[in-house]
Amino acid sequence: MRRKYKPLRFRNRPLLLLLAGVLLGTGCAGTVAEQATNPPTAPKAYVGNFKDNSLSVIDTAAKRVLSTLPIPPGPHGLVITPNGRWVYVSSDGASTVSVIDTATDKLVENIEVGKNPHGLAVTPDGSLVLVAVYDTDSVAFVDSATRRVVGSVAIGRPHNIAMHPNGRVAYVGSQTPGKFSLAVVDIARRAVTTSIALEKTPRGLEVTPDGRYLYLTQAGVDAVVALDTATNKITAQITVGVSPHYATFTPNGRQGLTVVQGPSVLTVFNAATNVVQKNIPVGKRPHWVAVSSDGATAYTTNEESNDVSIVDLTTGAVTTVAVGNAPRKIAVQPGPGKRATSPPSVEIAGFAFEPGTLKVALNAAVTWFNRDGAPHSVQFQHGPASDTLMPGRSYALEFSLPGTYEYVCSLHPYMTGSIVVTADS
Repeated sequence: MRRKYKPLRFRNRPLLLLLAGVLLGTGCAGTVAEQATNPPTAPKAYVGNFKDNSLSVIDTAAKRVLSTLPIPPGPHGLVITPNGRWVYVSSDGASTVSVIDTATDKLVENIEVGKNPHGLAVTPDGSLVLVAVYDTDSVAFVDSATRRVVGSVAIGRPHNIAMHPNGRVAYVGSQTPGKFSLAVVDIARRAVTTSIALEKTPRGLEVTPDGRYLYLTQAGVDAVVALDTATNKITAQITVGVSPHYATFTPNGRQGLTVVQGPSVLTVFNAATNVVQKNIPVGKRPHWVAVSSDGATAYTTNEESNDVSIVDLTTGAVTTVAVGNAPRKIAVQPGPGKRATSPPSVEIAGFAFEPGTLKVALNAAVTWFNRDGAPHSVQFQHGPASDTLMPGRSYALEFSLPGTYEYVCSLHPYMTGSIVVTADS
């Protein structure tokens, strides 16, 4: 629900604040900016061919394979850095993560991480790549600048990893026999903060763009479950058919997409209501799905038909592109001007607003997350105020005019902060 407020004046500048009034999960924005590069005119998709030990490069505009390059055995995890420049591929038949330069589509380095690496995730600022190293029972942290392992955290049989949009929390599916679980990892501390027991083996997992929910598939469960990231409780279950493998979302968070291996379909559901909207037939035994930056197109890897289905999400039209043998993971570069960024946010922790001053673009929606152990609030002078924010809750405002706007916690007035809104996009 939105409420409009009349223009106010802070430091002699007008302010129009629209209260989003949305309760979200915990989190805050990353702080390290990845070095910008010029993305290609047409984004490329990268596909790991598991049985061919190769990586196919697809021109998404022409819908054809541009090249195929050899990589170490068993390509398993695959991610692209937010600036679109580097592709990281883990090889579970080796002990390495390969780095591919998207400017040349050449393999530039193999990073030793430990035997049998599985899933990968990259922080929103591109500074770290997390690697689930299955046989060492650990998640390795790779510094993207030095391309070296700089730390690790112990997790039994880690499989896939999902990154929270705040860049501070990651979720890891643990496949330890008899002890299946979801590990919640504090990235800064490199420590497991919570372990959530599961009855079945975790498969694919992804966090919604707003960070509020994590969607998870499990072996032998014909549904996708949604877990509230604030409470770590399962709140919804979407029955989609036999053997769903991975669920992801359009960038605006409105639609969820799940590959379902039994009927070989891409299931599209309403992410607000968790109601299935349609099932689109794709290639045989789809393994993974990726979405374009504009949310218009989905890409599924089809492990048994050795191809990729390119799906128009508006019309349902499907184009098939043949790739290598047993394609599994796929990732698509951000489109021009669509570099992935975290939503602007402020963390409330240690009885302080962090950062104390946040600079945002015009029309940005800022979210305050209470990660403290005490209740707090957000109060603008002569302007909107949040309700009391209990630990784990949040508050959002949209700023539609430039200016500098100061606020306090009404419960603890010594806690102060400011939002600087610029007209630059």
